Order: sequence, then C-alpha cells, then structure tokens
Amino acid sequence: MQWMSIIPPLVAIIVVFWKKEVILALFLAILCAEALLIWQASDPNWLITPINTLERIVDVAASPGNTRILMFSLLVGALLALIRDSGGIAATVNWLVTKGVAKSKRQVGSVTMVTGIVVFIESNLSVLTAGIFARGLFDKFKMSRARLAYIIDSTCAPICILILLNAWGAFIIGLLDSYSLPQTSAEILWGSVPFNFYALITLAIVVYTIVTDKVHGPMAAEEARLTTEDSVLTTTKASKARFMILPLLTLVLGMVGFMFWTGDGSLANGSGSKSGLYATLMATAVAYILLIIHRQMRHLHIVETAFKGMGELLPVVVIVLFSLALGASLKLLGTGVFVAQIVGEFLPVYLIVPTLFLAGAIMSFTTGTSWGTFAILVPLGVPLIEAFGLPPSLVLAAILGGGIFGDHCSPISDTTAVSSIAAGCDLLTHVKTQMPYALTAGGLTLVAYLVTSLIMIG
Repeated sequence: MQWMSIIPPLVAIIVVFWKKEVILALFLAILCAEALLIWQASDPNWLITPINTLERIVDVAASPGNTRILMFSLLVGALLALIRDSGGIAATVNWLVTKGVAKSKRQVGSVTMVTGIVVFIESNLSVLTAGIFARGLFDKFKMSRARLAYIIDSTCAPICILILLNAWGAFIIGLLDSYSLPQTSAEILWGSVPFNFYALITLAIVVYTIVTDKVHGPMAAEEARLTTEDSVLTTTKASKARFMILPLLTLVLGMVGFMFWTGDGSLANGSGSKSGLYATLMATAVAYILLIIHRQMRHLHIVETAFKGMGELLPVVVIVLFSLALGASLKLLGTGVFVAQIVGEFLPVYLIVPTLFLAGAIMSFTTGTSWGTFAILVPLGVPLIEAFGLPPSLVLAAILGGGIFGDHCSPISDTTAVSSIAAGCDLLTHVKTQMPYALTAGGLTLVAYLVTSLIMIG
C-alpha cells in the first residue's frame, strides 16, 4: 500500500487551492501522514493521531538546524521593520533614482536580478537580500510584489545550482563521492551546468520579463491590481540610506564570513543555517546601533518596531515550521521513494533522462524540498548511469533541474515561503503568478532533454 504515502501532500495541495489557507492545509497533511504511520504500526491506536502530530512538530522544532531557520525568519521580520520604519528603504530608493541607477522599470528589474546573481553563496540569503533591496524600488515604479517574488525566486535558486561554489555544490559532491564513476564528482557536477536546461531557460525567461517589461497570465492581473502587503513602506518618510545599506552589507558580508568560519576555511562546507542566523542577528544589531547613534528612534521604539516586524512574519514562520514537519513525516512514509519509482526498468533508454526530470519535479512538488529530492534521486540515478552507460552529467542535470522545477511550483516549499517573505507578497499569490512561468520553462526543458537524449543516447 505504498501508494497511500502520496495522500498527505495531495491533501495539502487540494486544501491550499480549495480553501486558500496554507497553515490549515499543512496541518491537515501532517495529521493525515501521522494517521498513515499509525496505521502501518503493528498495534495501531488512532486516538493518538493528534498527539503524534503535535509531537512531530515539536521534534522538528527541536532540531538545531530547524530552530535556526525559524529564528532566522523571525529576525528577518525585525530587520525588515527596522530598515522600513526608519525611512532607510525610502531614502535608498530616492538615492538610486537620483543617481540614475534605477530610473526605469527595466533598470529596477535588472538591478534586482544582478543582486540575486551576485549573492550566490546561499539561496535564502540571495532571495532575502535581493527582495529587501528591491521592495521600495518596485513600489516606486508601480511594479507588483508578485513580480518581485517571481524575479528573486526564479533567479536565486537557478543561479545557486549553476554556479555551485556554495553548500549546494558540496552537498551534491558528497552524494556522488560514494560511487565509482568514470569521472570525478567535481567533473560530473561542473559538466552538468550546460545541461541544466531548466535553470538556464528560467533565467532566460526572467531576462525576457525584465527587458520587455511584459508580464502574462495571473501576473498581469496582479500588476493591474497592484495590491501590496507593505503599504507602510510608501508612506514612510525618507531619512538616511545608510539605515538600509549598512545592515544589508553586514548581512551579506557576515554571511560569507560565517560560511568560511563554520566551514573551517571552506566556503562550500559552511553551514547555511548557522551563517544565516548569525549574519541576520549581526545585521539587526547594526540597524539598532545606527538608529540609536543618529537618534532616529529611542530604545523602546526600536524594540517595539522589531517585535511588530516579527509579528508580521509569524504566519509565514508557522508555514515554514509546518512544512518542515510535513517533510519529516513524508520521509518516514517513504513518499519520495515511491514517487522515484516511476523511473521504471522497462523505460526505453532515451526516456530515462526526461523521466528523471519529471520524477524530480513531482517529488519536489509533493514534498516541498529540492534537497530531499536530490538526496533520493541521485542514489537512484547513478546506478542507471552505470547500468546503461548514460552520460553522468546529463543525468545529474535532469535530477537537479527537476528538483528546482517542482520547488518553484510547490505551495508547501520553504523556499517559496522565504521568497514571499523577502518580497512582501502573499504566499498563494506568489505560487499562482509564478506557476505559468515555471510550467513553461518545465515544458521546454522536457523537450530539450528528450531531444538531447535522442542525440547522445538514442
């Protein structure tokens, strides 16, 4: 009855699109997953399902790495509120416009994308930096927060998976190192870059959106409405640009420094969760010191503003917590393994790579994690390389691209939630407006893998 392991993510997705309520959807999915785990037990006791659900959430929150992610999310709320209410964002926007760096929609989009590319060290940091930096600019030029969420989400993850001088690269090399392959793990990884069609096509569509200043589908409707979560931003009086720029520089430089420190001198081996938390705390402290020194706010006002910012992000933090708990339950159920089994032994050889891409997309979409998808599919894909003589880099690229594709479409992905936080956009609005772009890139990628497989394997 392994097929039943797919029920919890389906419950989450159905409730999300039916009731438009993410927290309820995630909680019901965890409840469903725990009920299935109890059903698999030798002596099932259905009455403890709610208790097990709560304990699963507690266990996830007790993990040091997960706790850091939750604290990081709350501190981001405090940092955003401080640089917003201090007038730092408004001042930075005015400075950029005055200097001619951002005097049109195309330039605003370009600056946002370049920021996401430059900060390639860690995907959440990249999303966060680009989102905070560009919020005021998008408001200034009457561009929707949904477009901002799309640009940063569809720039940062693809860039991280293409540049690979980060924790993503170290993680994938670690997965490959246990196999005897004709090339080294690093050679296979770097060789996957030109074959990572989803990441390349996604970036090309982002560039198209910026250069032409055209949006389509639900994004066009959102642009027409121009609703924004952060109306306070446009009414806050400009003060000094340093109130935003210095905390952001501290965040980025601190992240890089802590990645080196936690990785014992190796950037790729650094801890993203530790570095993100430490750097955000340091940036918040810098914002506090600046406001005190320049007498922009009193201590009690700063504390009140910081907690108000945390409160604004509390619903999203709960979503991240429930997403992590659901992922833990699905791992025990074996949902990812079941989805991966669609890559059967009886497929024609030239269909293996496109099917791996689809498997990665479905798995990432239903579980909300690209890294979990990589961890499951790489051990399944490498034996296929050995058995059928497939190009290693092509197979790896399909797995990586599929994981990013599903993550971009998934309403239960923590990356999707972080992108919404950074842009100040409603989570479901971000999912709805980004999905047509992701599906377009995914469809073109599937065709590209089919053609490439016919040429290289056929």
